[in-house]
Amino acid sequence: MSKVICVAGESGSGKTTSMRNLDPASTFYFDCDKKGLSWKGWKKQYNSANKNYRATSEAKSIEQILHGISEKSPQIKVAVIDTLNAIMIDDEFSRAKEKGYDKWQDLATSVWNLVSMANTLRDDLTVIFTAHTQTERDDSGFTFTRIKTSGKKLDKIVLESKFTTVLISKAIDGKYVFETHARNSTAKTPMGAFEQDEIPNDIIEVIKALEDY
Repeated sequence: MSKVICVAGESGSGKTTSMRNLDPASTFYFDCDKKGLSWKGWKKQYNSANKNYRATSEAKSIEQILHGISEKSPQIKVAVIDTLNAIMIDDEFSRAKEKGYDKWQDLATSVWNLVSMANTLRDDLTVIFTAHTQTERDDSGFTFTRIKTSGKKLDKIVLESKFTTVLISKAIDGKYVFETHARNSTAKTPMGAFEQDEIPNDIIEVIKALEDY
C-alpha cells in the first residue's frame, strides 16, 4: 500500500515550493495547473527528456501513468499531483454545456477514483496531492478550513477521508509552514508522527517522519 499525502492551502501559501528538495531522479511531477514550478532551475530538473514531468489535468491519464510508474518504474519513489483543483475545474469546464446531475456525479467519481487508486500502488511509492483550500463558517458560527471542491457531491464525500495525512500550508509573517494538527481545519497526521502543530514547509522532512507508518 502506497503512502498518500495531501498538501492543501491558499494560493501563495507554499504548496508547490514545499516540493523543492525532492530528488528529480526519483520523482515524477504532474503539473496539472500547467504553469510550471515555483523555484529557479526547475526546468532542468523536471522535463519530458528526463521522463519525470507531465503537464496534464486529465484524471484518466494521470491514473494510467501512476499505474505505469508503480509497475514499471521502481526508481520513482514520489509522484506529485499539483493540483487536485485543476483536475476538477478542467473537468467541470469540459462539461460546461452538459445539463443535469450526471456531470457532477461523473466529476466526483473521477476525482474519488483517482485518489482511491493512489492508495493501492506499491509500498515504497509516496503520492502527494496538492489542493486549494476554502474557509467556511457553519450554522453555529464555527469557522474551519478544508479542501476546496467543485460541486456538492464532492463536499458530501469529504476528500480528506481518503488521506491519513493532510497538511495545511500557511504563510505567516514571511515564514512558510505546514499545520499538522487540526486547528479549525481538516489538518491531520498519524498519531505520534509530529509533536509540533506547525513544522517547516519541506515535504522531504514529512516523508522521513512518515517512514514508520
